[in-house]
Amino acid sequence: MMDVDAYMAAYRTSGVIVLKDSQVLLERYGLGRTANDVWDAQSVAKSITAILVGAAIQDGYISNMDDLVADYVPQLKSGAFDGVTIRQLFTMSSGVKFDDNWSDPDGNATRFAVWPYANEDPASYLSRLPRADRPGAKWVYSNADAHMAGILVSTATGKFLSAYLAEKLWKPFGMESNAYWMVTPAGREFGDGSISMTLRDYGRVGQFMLEGGKAGGVQVVSPVWLVDATSTQIMLPPETGRTAATGYGYYWWICNDGYFALGHAGQRIYVFPKDNVVIALNSALLEGGSPEDLQALSAFIQALHAAAAQS
Repeated sequence: MMDVDAYMAAYRTSGVIVLKDSQVLLERYGLGRTANDVWDAQSVAKSITAILVGAAIQDGYISNMDDLVADYVPQLKSGAFDGVTIRQLFTMSSGVKFDDNWSDPDGNATRFAVWPYANEDPASYLSRLPRADRPGAKWVYSNADAHMAGILVSTATGKFLSAYLAEKLWKPFGMESNAYWMVTPAGREFGDGSISMTLRDYGRVGQFMLEGGKAGGVQVVSPVWLVDATSTQIMLPPETGRTAATGYGYYWWICNDGYFALGHAGQRIYVFPKDNVVIALNSALLEGGSPEDLQALSAFIQALHAAAAQS
């Protein structure tokens, strides 16, 4: 079995940190990165957007997860998102059709983020998407759902996602460094991705979850909501390509002994509540990672978890 340095070199890992009982057991960097450098979280940002909807419910901006999305974003009432609940939005089961193929220059993902709608309000573009399935019928991974989730939180709170994140989590939990959230040309943060932070702050996001959603002594998200967010809300199809996931919560992936946030090319935050362990890892896996790469990553996490649990 590979040691930590050998794994990191073989699988283009830029950082790995392991916490047990809130103490750092292991912190290692690669690819020329240091503790002061930020790293793009990719779709780990979806899990952070989920934290913010939990905070918005706790703060009273949103009533509950069964509210209709269109009640908060009225321009959706004439489109495929009409009739979709917040719960369905955060479990990737809106039923709205969206092609996430970034290699297609005329596909939804490319047109949405780049052209020709670059200066349009993203909600306007998303409101024109067609419907593929009835809301709640099945899980389909969709960046459209997560981006709409970001619009929902921002509209309901009247705040930019980055400002609300700073208010509810970054400042009160004592994050070490600034985070940076990419925005669309129209000026909205990508609720589905593109937040960058230091490795230690990746670990702190996991620690916030492990400690029950409190920051600065304040309950940011309710304990009941947190349990729901990190429990299976919808079953995954048999073949999802997401190694180790057994179910899906509110933009958190569920595994046998915990839950995790997942991002393209090997970005992860794992939380193992029973053992009081958090593991965060950043990578630059080529082409996002082959099935063999992702299996190796999963095995590496399992080895780190086992060692931390016994420490």
